[in-house]
Amino acid sequence: MDFSFTSVAAITVIVYLLVEIVKTTPLDRKWLPAIAGVLGGIMGYIAMFVMPSYPATDPLSAIAVGIVSGLAATGANQVGKQLTTKK
Repeated sequence: MDFSFTSVAAITVIVYLLVEIVKTTPLDRKWLPAIAGVLGGIMGYIAMFVMPSYPATDPLSAIAVGIVSGLAATGANQVGKQLTTKK
């Protein structure tokens, strides 16, 4: 059974939590999507070696999958905000 989706989702959740930690710093929030992408890329590269079911087998693809996963964390945050904001 292929669990590659869970490894990508794991990166998204971890990046989301790390970005929430970064939000507690005085850093301007406009940098959060870029930080999420970079963190995702780093985690994607590491996951290629650590997770046997990771969907990428070469470094460039692993970094790309990680970046997309990291940016998905930003998108998930925005969806949550849009659904809870009253007009």
